[in-house]
Amino acid sequence: MTNPASAIPTPEKKSCCAPECCADDAAAEKAKDAVRETVKQRYGQAVNAVMRGARPSCCGSATGVGGTDPITRDLYGSDEAGAVPEAALLASFGCGNPTALANLREGETVLDLGSGGGIDVLLSAKRVGLTGKAYGLDMTDEMLDLAMKNKAAAGATNVEFLKGNIEAIPLPAASVDVIISNCVINLSTDKDRVLGEAFRVLRSGGRLAVSDIVLRRELPPAAKRSMELWTGCVAGALLESDYVQKLRAAGFSEIEIEPTRIYTKADTAEMATSSGPELDLALDALDGVVMSAFVRAKKP
Repeated sequence: MTNPASAIPTPEKKSCCAPECCADDAAAEKAKDAVRETVKQRYGQAVNAVMRGARPSCCGSATGVGGTDPITRDLYGSDEAGAVPEAALLASFGCGNPTALANLREGETVLDLGSGGGIDVLLSAKRVGLTGKAYGLDMTDEMLDLAMKNKAAAGATNVEFLKGNIEAIPLPAASVDVIISNCVINLSTDKDRVLGEAFRVLRSGGRLAVSDIVLRRELPPAAKRSMELWTGCVAGALLESDYVQKLRAAGFSEIEIEPTRIYTKADTAEMATSSGPELDLALDALDGVVMSAFVRAKKP
């Protein structure tokens, strides 16, 4: 669990109006768009694999039904797995169980950032009851189509799926009691905007309760450069101290990061689908660096 957020300094913001800065900004935005499109394509392919009866993982290697992926396996109890359509369980590409983390209450409004096939939305809908509501937000058409099918199969009437990016949440300010997410914020190339948007749509006293991939120390350069590891949830992950810093800068308080799984070299090797000298060096350096964690924070 982290030290109090107040102990971590806020970095000084810098601005630049020179033409070369604008060119740099344009290049940075183009790079972000490329990462987002790569992630979107991979998740679309994952859904297609689910519909064929396979069990892929966007946080790890493709696996058979049931899966042995070190990040996505054994996240839900038998009662939870039995409470949702099988396709929702097969398309659960997360690293934790945020619905259990969030301590949802009857009548609350919940938003799942990067809701995928909808498993956490459907589980949340059961917890908040018919007087509550569960939203799911995703950018991938294939995921949204699958989520709508799972909603219909579950007979959920207090669920709504939205299309959009987590950097620009299509909901009004102060409209949500709880925000959950499952191994998605690490995939964003603009986490400051994600957390700022999360803060905006939460009501006063609202809670952020997400499962995410977090780094215990700095990634090696080879891992940072690997798009394969980025779409596998590793290269885009934040250092624990940086995560706390960004949450505090967005306005959150009562910030905690609780490790749930710490991954070895053998575990992280399962997240890659190819090999090579550079990747092998990256995996050596990743031993014990990556962890799944519960991230909690509150809007004052």
